[in-house]
Amino acid sequence: MATDAMLKVTDLHAGYGQSEVLHGLNFSVAPAEIVVVVGRNGMGKTTLMKSLIGMVPVRTGTIELGGTDVAHMKTFQRVVKGIAFVPQGRMIFSNMTVRENIETGLFAHNTPTVPPDIYTLFPVLQEMKARRGGNLSGGQQQMLAIARALATDPKVLLLDEPTEGIQPSIILELARTLKRIRDERGLSIVASEQVLSFALDIADRVLVLEGGNIVHEDARADVDEEKVARYLAV
Repeated sequence: MATDAMLKVTDLHAGYGQSEVLHGLNFSVAPAEIVVVVGRNGMGKTTLMKSLIGMVPVRTGTIELGGTDVAHMKTFQRVVKGIAFVPQGRMIFSNMTVRENIETGLFAHNTPTVPPDIYTLFPVLQEMKARRGGNLSGGQQQMLAIARALATDPKVLLLDEPTEGIQPSIILELARTLKRIRDERGLSIVASEQVLSFALDIADRVLVLEGGNIVHEDARADVDEEKVARYLAV
């Protein structure tokens, strides 16, 4: 486990009510590293993402961001500290324009205007700044949700099932953009994903989550695709 981790999760237990979903997870994410968590539905991927951002309470364990434990901070405090979250289903504001959606992310650091590199990363959003979010395609909405997250100037970007409901050509574009964000911004990215081809396209490291436990971990170069695919088989 990296000692210079941007994000370090230690003995993380989390769940809903009396039901524990995550059973003592341990992993870290280095600066400018993309870690993809794969697993079937119901294995704890979304619970993990929500516990990292503060939407699901942590029972025990630590979530260190740049050495500071944020495990018991409120969600908005974690955003200010540097964690951004793109939820499953994107959750953009459909009645607001593209520009207004992105501007909602500026609160974290009282930034007056949208950083220009966001529109450089997503030129389609530049063209559609005045269009309502609800009128965008699924892929465009996903890009908008990522742009809004980047407007908070995060250190770690969390993406929950980013390819869900997106056509294959847009998935390829999304993969290229995420790698560009990592390279140009030096951002750490954690994504949960069921589509193995996308996971292997973007990942520096792959974790397999099953039954609320990390059961396998490999650097991308060492991944045995058949072995990981078996974990994803229904």
